Amino acid sequence: MVEVFFWPALVAYGEAAVAYASPRFTRLATWGVRIGWLAQTALLAVQAARAEGFPWTTWAGSLNLFVWLVVGAYLVWGCRPRYRLLGLAVMPVAVLMLVAAWLGGGTGAAERSDLGSVFLVLHVGLVLAAFAGFTLAAALAALYLVEERRLQRRAADILRLRLPSLVVLERVIGKTILVSLPLLTLGLVIGGVRLWQDGGGIDTLMAATILAWLVYGAFLVLRPAGRTAAHLVLLGFALVVLVRIVLAGTHS
Repeated sequence: MVEVFFWPALVAYGEAAVAYASPRFTRLATWGVRIGWLAQTALLAVQAARAEGFPWTTWAGSLNLFVWLVVGAYLVWGCRPRYRLLGLAVMPVAVLMLVAAWLGGGTGAAERSDLGSVFLVLHVGLVLAAFAGFTLAAALAALYLVEERRLQRRAADILRLRLPSLVVLERVIGKTILVSLPLLTLGLVIGGVRLWQDGGGIDTLMAATILAWLVYGAFLVLRPAGRTAAHLVLLGFALVVLVRIVLAGTHS
């Protein structure tokens, strides 16, 4: 019963990933994102209603929640014709991550966690929300580099694609990180307090997360511009991938 909402979400996200490849189907892609996100919202709501506590404690469950947050962040402003290439970058990744969550059992009935629900909502929720923002910022940075390269080469179709200006992309990247970094900071502080109370130590995943915080913190302090800013954002995102994919499941 829980996974009855998984397939509509996956199909809608998949349709959006394919439709974004053509400017003619941008509107269909946008509706695919919206419908898929609503279906995944229903899936998460059923999981939350049936679970005794925070239902996304496993790596697969947290990946399911992470996909929802990434697509939700994209929905805030990204579903516009000028950001079609951003959707083309975000939605295929969302599809792959959702499939991985399903294969890992993260879209089914959730198990009860020994950790407090309030702690998990604050710690895990804030960290994942921050990572979702960083993922969107990385997609914007990639779009910035692609557009800059096409402008330098004076691509014939650059005007026909109606892409957002480099100045707009740079500004949106900065705002996205400005919102996301405080969320990560709060999540790390809450996790650190709990770690100190339990007498635990820092593991590899935590170290990589702190390093990502330093990279994005340096971005806000140094305020780099142009390609340097885009490369720094992508460096931070590489650490996010390390935390969410490579080291997933190693954090106790």
